[in-house]
Amino acid sequence: MSSIRVLVVDDSALMRKLIPQMIEHDPALHVVGTAMDGEFALKKIPELQPDVVTLDMEMPRMDGMETLKHIVRHHPTLPVVVVSAHTTEGASQTFKALSLGAFDFIAKPHDALSGNMDAIGQDLISKLKAAAMRRMVSSVQMVRTPGRVIRKQKQRIDNTPAARVLAIGASTGGPNAVEYILSQLPANFPAAILVVQHMPVGFTEMFAHRLDEACAIEVKEAVPGDLMVAGRALICPGDRHMKVKRMPLGNVVVLNEDERVNGHRPSVDVLFRSVADEFGAFSLGLLMTGMGEDGVEGLGRIRKCGGFTLAQDEESSVVYGMPRVAAERGYAMRILGLSDMPQFVASYFSESVKAVNEQV
Repeated sequence: MSSIRVLVVDDSALMRKLIPQMIEHDPALHVVGTAMDGEFALKKIPELQPDVVTLDMEMPRMDGMETLKHIVRHHPTLPVVVVSAHTTEGASQTFKALSLGAFDFIAKPHDALSGNMDAIGQDLISKLKAAAMRRMVSSVQMVRTPGRVIRKQKQRIDNTPAARVLAIGASTGGPNAVEYILSQLPANFPAAILVVQHMPVGFTEMFAHRLDEACAIEVKEAVPGDLMVAGRALICPGDRHMKVKRMPLGNVVVLNEDERVNGHRPSVDVLFRSVADEFGAFSLGLLMTGMGEDGVEGLGRIRKCGGFTLAQDEESSVVYGMPRVAAERGYAMRILGLSDMPQFVASYFSESVKAVNEQV
């Protein structure tokens, strides 16, 4: 098999040196060139024919956003992995890039000279490999087709403890997919919603804010002790695990910094297992697009404990990894496309509430 050809685009001379060093630790990857800004990058793409591009957002002349728009328009099968600054503005730009069609992103370390580059090296390598394997035009278009929803009328949260839980886990391709699902749920959605999206520190707060603007339900980054109430989605913070706990005065989320699970913190498995143990038959687990197996065994536990389990289908997944493994192991009771999920989830919980009311 020939090496995966990578073009590195970054205005920093240091990063143009360090990123190729990280990439070429893996013999399956080969850096065919570098570019200091978007104009140079767009000239080099036809010449070098890369399989994937790493793209800095903050560059002179033509910045990363304009470069990405050009790539999506003129080279639609060429995947782009964004290299994002660890700032509020950097996070905002990253989510815009993902909505435009970027495959995924990595966050630059605070200090590239401190040796922290090793911490993101394997993450970058795995994402570059996944991006090159997935010439994912159809999947990205599927995820982006519904578009963003401008802020809807919010329903006042009354802090009534939620008896039911929707737990969502996602990785690569997840931000757009999670946004689509949550934006389609009604303000009076009758369950609490908990989300683990593989994402580093500093990005989950912006992610939650972006979702809150697009949704009728309330969306916020979780803090320890947050009440689980109907019509509110809590996003697990980066570099924390999230669990649930039943308490006399209301069900709450618990955050911790325990060891990584499946290489991740936050881990979908940690959330799903906790939801299964605490809520059992009153839970629905949804495993979405992403690499690897995080969340698979947790989804199996939700099913074993009487909850309902869903997995995203291959066609609408940017990376059909986590949901594929769940389907192969028989843990997913239903496999649905992204466009079918919101209606199914809303109907499932509405019917559950109706059944309980009829028994009373």
